[in-house]
Amino acid sequence: MTELDYYEVLEVSKDCSGAELKKSYRKLAMKYHPDRNPDDKEAEEKFKVVNEAYQVLSDDEKRSIYDRYGKAGLEGQGGMGGGFGGSNMDDIMDMFNSMFGGGGFGGGRTSRRDPSQKYALDFEIELQLEFHEAVFGCEKKIDIKYKTSCGDCKGTGAKDGKMQTCDYCGGQGQVLMRQGPMQFAQTCPKCQGQGQSVKEACGSCRGKGYHEKEDTVTVNIPAGVDSGNRLRAQGYGNEDKHGRRGDLYMTFIVEEDENFIRNGNDIYIEVPVFFTQAILGETISIPALDGELELELKQSTKDKEQFIFDGEGVPDVHSGQKGRLIAQIQMILPKKINDEQKELLEKLQESYGVESRPHKNTFDSAFDRVKSWFKN
Repeated sequence: MTELDYYEVLEVSKDCSGAELKKSYRKLAMKYHPDRNPDDKEAEEKFKVVNEAYQVLSDDEKRSIYDRYGKAGLEGQGGMGGGFGGSNMDDIMDMFNSMFGGGGFGGGRTSRRDPSQKYALDFEIELQLEFHEAVFGCEKKIDIKYKTSCGDCKGTGAKDGKMQTCDYCGGQGQVLMRQGPMQFAQTCPKCQGQGQSVKEACGSCRGKGYHEKEDTVTVNIPAGVDSGNRLRAQGYGNEDKHGRRGDLYMTFIVEEDENFIRNGNDIYIEVPVFFTQAILGETISIPALDGELELELKQSTKDKEQFIFDGEGVPDVHSGQKGRLIAQIQMILPKKINDEQKELLEKLQESYGVESRPHKNTFDSAFDRVKSWFKN
């Protein structure tokens, strides 16, 4: 059987940094976590392998041994068994707390997951924002569906709430995972650590342990948010059997604008300028986030030249301080010229004399040097 490559499992390169490794692990762990993939055996197995790979690669010593000798080299090193430990376990718990909990704007807090509960109280959605909504902030009404514990089975998913000993972990609530020489303890993915499983599914909720309800959330989006930013709506998450609700997390996806290009708190805009405007100089009006600005083109303005307007960018979502607007010149040349225009341009070129043919002086010595190579 082909041995799994831990780097391929975590979808990273062999020279990846610790931050890149943690980011990829977090993404994959969230993707395959049993809570998000109930009754999905394939996802369960992938979750185990992802954890196994991260346990090795997140430890510098184990990673060094693995890079040189593969999994076989880790046998007898004291690092392939005995469950999670040390800083790696802290990393994993931090990531799962942020997955099922978190606080404030992109912060975190301890997850409030009850082991007897079949779903997390906190959940996350993606929220699309138009460009101007993210820049200036806005109020949004969002329709959501949240989970609430089934009253008939008390959230167990079992008919009349009757459970039986879990046949996957034997009632222990934990399973000992082994992959080659590697061994570690993990919460049972079938019973979620309860040690019990459903004997007969509840007819009301079809064994899920919950029903779904609809709700509407009114959210004030602060000015300056960007794609990937996350905002918490406290008390709009799923509801447990005691009537307590978790939190809703919104991850923003901001649409691009036709003219403005955002880079953090700075805004870039490309300004098309005809070559005669650039040569002669002119004052033109350009669009800005708050209206328009006057751009003074100096004589002989260059293509790609940038003009910076401080304080005309996006407000920082935390401090409110605005970034810059950066106007970049895009030189426009005529696609066609008529006879009259050609004659005028030729006269203009002649009026500059040798200055109008800079390539001659630049390349004279180069031509002579190339010819000398062949003479020798």
